[in-house]
Amino acid sequence: MTGPRLAGVNAQFTQLLSDWRRGDTSARDRLIEAAYPELRRIANRQLAGERRNHTLQPTALVNEAWMRLNGAAALDLADRTHFVRIAAKLMREILVDHARRFNAAKRDGGERVALTNLMIADERADAQVDVVGLDAVLAQLEQIDPDKGRIVELRYFGGLTIEETADAMAMSPATVKRHWLAARIWLFDALSAQHAR
Repeated sequence: MTGPRLAGVNAQFTQLLSDWRRGDTSARDRLIEAAYPELRRIANRQLAGERRNHTLQPTALVNEAWMRLNGAAALDLADRTHFVRIAAKLMREILVDHARRFNAAKRDGGERVALTNLMIADERADAQVDVVGLDAVLAQLEQIDPDKGRIVELRYFGGLTIEETADAMAMSPATVKRHWLAARIWLFDALSAQHAR
């Protein structure tokens, strides 16, 4: 989604958020209707490539994220991009919490996530890593370079395009592309080192 269509969607979303903040419950209901496909897209993206019997399904992930978002109305969400950024962060937290509980119960290596969109080399495109491990190295990256960490969260967990990420980060698309490539290389190296240990 680009250009005028994206601008229109963003404007409608921003208006609904504003109306909801002012206490308009019908705006909240319309926002749920508008946000559900966005949340579902993020959930599907985050669970893509998972084994068929993954213990957390997209609908459950969406419902949990919406409950957390609904309870966090005080976050003062600014627009659709801000909403997606917060939703991606919440879904990441939900997946990590879920994986920790699953790991504690099973001790079989835990929940795993596909790295298709992070891999540099094609032969590793189907690699999977432990969700908790991915969260740990992403947290390291966020400490070293917060911008790169946010870009990974928006691109990988939120499913935003380069242009949408640039808008969310107030950066040029070229800068986002450069940071995205550097972040992917860093994460690949960190995950490889983690796996070797």
